[in-house]
Order: sequence, then structure tokens, then C-alpha cells
Amino acid sequence: MAQAWKCSGLRWSADGPVLVWDGGRHSALTRGKRVAFGVAEGGVRICVGARGHTCPVGAAVPGRSTGARCEECARLDRAHSVAADTIADDPRPYHVYLAWFGPGMVKVGITAQARGSARLLEQGAVCFSWLGLGPLMAARRTEELLRAALRVPDRIPYAEKRAVRAALPETAADRAREVAELYERAVALPAWPESLVREPLRVVDHMGVFGLGGLPVAVGQVSELVAGGVVGGELVAAAGPDLHLATGGGVVVLDTRLMQGWGLVPAAAGDLTVPTRQFKEAAGVQDGLF
Repeated sequence: MAQAWKCSGLRWSADGPVLVWDGGRHSALTRGKRVAFGVAEGGVRICVGARGHTCPVGAAVPGRSTGARCEECARLDRAHSVAADTIADDPRPYHVYLAWFGPGMVKVGITAQARGSARLLEQGAVCFSWLGLGPLMAARRTEELLRAALRVPDRIPYAEKRAVRAALPETAADRAREVAELYERAVALPAWPESLVREPLRVVDHMGVFGLGGLPVAVGQVSELVAGGVVGGELVAAAGPDLHLATGGGVVVLDTRLMQGWGLVPAAAGDLTVPTRQFKEAAGVQDGLF
């Protein structure tokens, strides 16, 4: 029987995206690479646990869940989380940023300075600029200020991000325009916390990093993995947690968060045999799984 692998998620580094496997192994994801794997026959998707600990009951989780956690582990994971506003005393400095995902889609967010731009890559931000740097609570107040005063959201659904990736403006200047305009409005606001140091406008563009230039319109996305199912395709782009795979039926998006919790095995080739959702408009010891 083939060795089964457990995926820990997609990570972004200076060299690009990599899939991380339980045990510490990595699979680099380069454009043009053939991505092919199967889900173990008779397998069940198991909760990935919380904060580095396995799920105490090994609970089964739904195939469509991008969190891959049972209700109790999800609660524990968010019990000590900046994103969930359950940490107020983190001493690390935080960046406030503006991120752009496509025309009309700019969001404000915060990330620890030590993480650099990793958070922006993980979200699939096509371009971004820092706004300011300071203590966590000052960064959080600035985020709330922009949401209230400028009606800037703090999140954009992945479905909306995916829908526009094949139709983004061709020039970096056009992609940066909305970020620059919102930056000027943001720094003109009078109620910034004194402890937050404003950062100069410098728009960083990820179009090339993600491989979005000339991206074909996706015809659909994987909705869930299932026992015995196969995923196969040529990697044409990767953005955030998403892999855009060229298959016999067109480009299909795989959210790699759906891989977590399953036992995965090598697959030589083959078309997708897992459930997909079509878009309304065509938008020895093995070293690694593939």
C-alpha cells in the first residue's frame, strides 16, 4: 500500500509557495509542475487539532471545511489569536497595511512586523503597501479607524478574489492606483494613534510572484476532496492558498486548505475525480508526495 501523507498547508517563502507535510517535509510548487495526488481509499478527514496539538478525540470534519477543525479545536485555536481579538498584550510591533485584490477590492489589515509580507502572500494580495507601524492596540485602532471613516473592509471573500484574477490590469501602475489613492485618504485622517509611526507609500506587486500574467479564466473550483478521489493538473498559478491547475476540462482552482486532515497518496496522472463547482462564467521511502 502506498505511503499516505498528511498536508499541513501551503506556505509562502522568498522562493515561492511550498506544500508542507506532517513531519516537516516540503514540496516546492513551481509553475508548469504536474500536481497529482489521490485521497486514500476508505479514508476519513480528521480534525487537524489546535495550536500544535492533535485533536484529543480524532473528530471527523466535513470535506468542504477550509478550517479542517472540529468545533472544540476551532474554539481553542481562536482562544489566543490576534485575528480573533483575544490577545491584547502582545509586545511585538505590528504593521497596518492596505491590500488590493482586484478593481474595487481593497482591504485594511494588520500583521506582526516579524512576519514581513508573508501574511499578504498567504491572503493572495496582488499588491499592497504598509500604512504604519506600532503596538498591537494602536495598529488595531488604526484598522478600526479606516473601516469606520473610509468604509474599508477588513476582509474580502476568496470567491471574489478568484473571480477577477484572470482579468487584472496589465500594468503595475494601474494595479497600484487604488492603494495609492486610499493611502492618501488614510494618512489625512486626524485621529491616528500617536504611537503608530506612519510608513511611506511603497506599493509591492505580487503579480509575477503569483504567476497571474496571462492567466486563463478558471472554469471552476474543487469543492471538496473525497475518499478515493484524484486531483491532477499542471500548475499555472498560485495565489494565497489557491492552486490554479490546468486540466483536460480547463483551469480549476484548488484551495489547498481542503487537503488538510486527509491521508493523501501518489497518483500517476488522471483527470479530476473529486467534486467541483463550476463557475457561472468561465473564471523506497518517498521524498515527497509529488
